[in-house]
Amino acid sequence: MAVATPPYASDALPEGTVDAVVIGGGAAGLNGALILARSRRSVVVIDSGSPRNAPAEAVHGLLALDGTPPSEILRRGREQVRQYGGRVVHGEVVSAESAAPSADGDLRFTVTLADGRHITARRILIATGLTDVLPEVPGLAEHWGHGVVHCPYCHGWEVRDEPIGVLATGPASIGHAYLFRQLTEDLTYFTHGTDLDQDSRARFAARGIRVIDTPVTEVVNDTGGALAGVRLADGQVVARRVVAVAAPMQARTQGLEGLGLPVQDLPKGRGFASGTAGATDVPGVWVAGNVTDLVAQVGASAAAGALAGADINTTLAIADTDAALRAVAEASPEAAAMISKP
Repeated sequence: MAVATPPYASDALPEGTVDAVVIGGGAAGLNGALILARSRRSVVVIDSGSPRNAPAEAVHGLLALDGTPPSEILRRGREQVRQYGGRVVHGEVVSAESAAPSADGDLRFTVTLADGRHITARRILIATGLTDVLPEVPGLAEHWGHGVVHCPYCHGWEVRDEPIGVLATGPASIGHAYLFRQLTEDLTYFTHGTDLDQDSRARFAARGIRVIDTPVTEVVNDTGGALAGVRLADGQVVARRVVAVAAPMQARTQGLEGLGLPVQDLPKGRGFASGTAGATDVPGVWVAGNVTDLVAQVGASAAAGALAGADINTTLAIADTDAALRAVAEASPEAAAMISKP
């Protein structure tokens, strides 16, 4: 399932302590890093190079950038982060954990990469995204992002008027069918072992949605390799040009277990729990994008990254001021007393 982005030059991992490490080089991570870099914070993005939308030909529904390839948006994002002094390092995080605080009591974290390199940061923004857990149907994964789609807003216009099949994964697929019915009059719903109540069957019938209860055994290609339909357990092949799947989604949490971040079960999957601006219950750690908001599109993920970056900068500004005040007090108790007077 993982598809890598085109190769790009990786920055050197800096020595010493940086203000923030961003784990994840997608829209959320890069926009968070952009906000921090523009605030003159030392920020490093650790990018594994395998964004969720890499198989897609273009990003859609993003104002002013509709139709732009995902790789191009990321290329521009990396360039803009670097323009303000941020660094983008290609690497895979294998551990992230709290470290001993600084001499002035500020938070510290250690992030270690698969090749053994490590970096110390005052704050962490996690924007690792998610993984779509596709049904184990032979041939399905190879068409992911093209003939097999998940989002009617990301891919809907491009598959309009095609014969579409909805491969059910659970209750969420019922609503999925209504959205794809808006895009085509030729829609077939494959229950694939899931329950479909009589009310939903009646509603599907009213909209002209065909229901097939025989399980799907494989995806069938045409002579050119494009998706041509699905084969059922009884041998019948149902011609379809597109298969829509509301696949369960799982946040990418590998290597982050040492932070002890709380997770939550959501209607469409599992992700990190977060509060205002992506703050978590672990002081000094924020999350943004699909790692916490499973259904966020690129624009929403980028916006979440910006909010988190601004919030991180605010906490750093307060920490810097607290440290300066302590330094004054240690250097001159009399001066500190004057500063503390109302």
